[in-house]
Amino acid sequence: MAWEVFSAIGTIAFAISGALVAMEEEYDIFGVYILGVVTAFGGGAIRNLLIGVPVSALWDQEIMFQLALVSITIVFIYPQKLLGHWNRWGNFFDAIGLSAFAVQGALFAVELDLPIYAVVLAAVLTGSGGGIVRDIFAGRKPLVFKAEIYAVWAAFAGLIISFDVIRVDWVLYLLFLTITILRMLSYMYKWRLPTRHFPSV
Repeated sequence: MAWEVFSAIGTIAFAISGALVAMEEEYDIFGVYILGVVTAFGGGAIRNLLIGVPVSALWDQEIMFQLALVSITIVFIYPQKLLGHWNRWGNFFDAIGLSAFAVQGALFAVELDLPIYAVVLAAVLTGSGGGIVRDIFAGRKPLVFKAEIYAVWAAFAGLIISFDVIRVDWVLYLLFLTITILRMLSYMYKWRLPTRHFPSV
């Protein structure tokens, strides 16, 4: 049950996130739908490729595609004045998508009885893969590589779930809420990982 709930939450959140980015870039309606769908399903496709699950399995998720399309449509027709602070809303939905898909990806890998590092990788790829594809399609530097702490929270969720001690739905929901809050805090307070800069030649 939890796996299906996180799939739905992540799909809706990332579809909205992709649509918001497309609208900010002034894409037409076709571009908004394409970017929304790619964002919603990009992470799962990348995860499936790397852990050996056929990508074609995504096409069995008819309900998820319907949820994505409905979500994108609602965002597209939503009053523009209420979308004025799109950046805040975009990061909020992005955080929800990251958290939901990180938990869902980790659960998926655990069900396949994969080792810990594969579970963590599945969480990171599922949680951040859609956002990476979205940013590349929008001509931006992927958020996961340059901004506030992002994929680390997905890795944290994967690590916790990899120990296979969290099997109760309410604990999974609590983990999802925790990751979402941590991501939003890192966005609001600009928490960053250490970086090194080399002088240009």
